[in-house]
Amino acid sequence: MIAVRRIAAAATLAALAGISAPSAFAAARATDDAPFLKAIHQGNLTEIQDGENAGKHARATCVKTVGATLVRDHKKLDAGVKALANKLGVTLPTSPSAAQEQALAAVQAKAGTSGYDSAWLANEDKGHVDTLKLIDQEIATGGNSEVRAAASAARPVVAEHLTLIRDCKAELNST
Repeated sequence: MIAVRRIAAAATLAALAGISAPSAFAAARATDDAPFLKAIHQGNLTEIQDGENAGKHARATCVKTVGATLVRDHKKLDAGVKALANKLGVTLPTSPSAAQEQALAAVQAKAGTSGYDSAWLANEDKGHVDTLKLIDQEIATGGNSEVRAAASAARPVVAEHLTLIRDCKAELNST
């Protein structure tokens, strides 16, 4: 489910990059990609919550830093997702999915313990890996050219997040 959050970030970044309005054909096919846009939006909402949660509960500086980066980037990405969805007539959900809320709750349950940081990083790592797979699927098979372009533009951001997460994991494991 965290992967879904990452996809949301990817589509938003592409929309922020100034992707043009879809052609009549692309607009007609927008409904093919509505589930992707919805998942991306929910992913952004979740990543913002996750990042804020890390800011409150993480012990390691790198976890707090990665969390702040996720909040900043996903707020920007979500603005683009909302604009793209609005342009394509896609109604977005107003909150993360139940599964995303459950994953966050599982990590939050470790708040105040020495296991919080590693649980948060493991959750984020898996989510980013899954999101990259979903982005790649959208790029390869998405029906709307604008949504595919958004996914392509967001992919480097999601990949950079994964690098930051893994660098932080390595830093914590070396201490």
